[in-house]
Amino acid sequence: MTRNFLVVDPEEGIEVLRGLVSPIRARILKLLHVEGAMNVNDIARSLSLPQSTVSTNIQVLQDAGLIRVETRKAKKGNQKICHSLFDEVLVMFKEDIRPLKANAIEVAMPIGLYTSCEVSAPCGLCSVEGIIGLLDVPDTFLDPDRMKAGLVWFTRGYVEYQFPNNARLAQRRINSMEFSMELSSEVPGTSADWPSDITVAVNGKDIGTWTSPGDFGDKRGVYTPDWWKLKGSQYGKLKAFRVNGTGTYVDGMKISPVSLKDLDLDTHHSIRLRIGVKDDARHPGGINIFGRGFGNYDQDILMRLDTDT
Repeated sequence: MTRNFLVVDPEEGIEVLRGLVSPIRARILKLLHVEGAMNVNDIARSLSLPQSTVSTNIQVLQDAGLIRVETRKAKKGNQKICHSLFDEVLVMFKEDIRPLKANAIEVAMPIGLYTSCEVSAPCGLCSVEGIIGLLDVPDTFLDPDRMKAGLVWFTRGYVEYQFPNNARLAQRRINSMEFSMELSSEVPGTSADWPSDITVAVNGKDIGTWTSPGDFGDKRGVYTPDWWKLKGSQYGKLKAFRVNGTGTYVDGMKISPVSLKDLDLDTHHSIRLRIGVKDDARHPGGINIFGRGFGNYDQDILMRLDTDT
């Protein structure tokens, strides 16, 4: 069963935080999480609290959106049934997200919509519902259900995606190009110390290699489904590969001299992104690519083109 998460920014979720600060309300939430739906009288009896105290705190939790309350007919009058809505509440400070500028073009690519691939085992794909095809069988990567994938992993090889070159269609000149994706190494089980050289190429040209430090499984990914084994890969690092007129950068750090002029994007109808681990990599530690429904970032592979207006 998929776990339900609530992500709260402290600046925006004051009511939620207020609902959590009381030890009594924390006990009520824990009880509902463990026991399931309960009426107010049963909650009061289980926690050895006055019914009036429980009712007051239930109202606070309902106002905060932390529980759902429904009224049902009882033998005498009505009763309030309380339901827990979330398995975990995460407090996260959001970054200042600026609106998309008029000269920016974004395309999101689901990780299962690769147009070509060549991978070696161990390998596999899964969606939020379960495993796709057979584990450790490279031919499974041709399964039509791959379009549902939220997690892709393999030891060596690559997957390649074909993005539309919407800047060319709009007759705009590209000033910079960025690909954002969540990545990690891949090892049987997990290991935070398992480096892997992950190489990214655009239109057949290697733009640079980022070395993932490990395969992370110390805690469940924020969006990783509950059915996914806890000893498996849980989340990765969100990396931004950016190419401009001076070179290629990962999270602002230059990794290669390959620039936009080397890619000649103006002559291509599409932008082909290849992600993989080369056979001759110094650290051939495999790769996990996390998409929607897995990892710590609920996103596809995102391409952003900054252009002239």
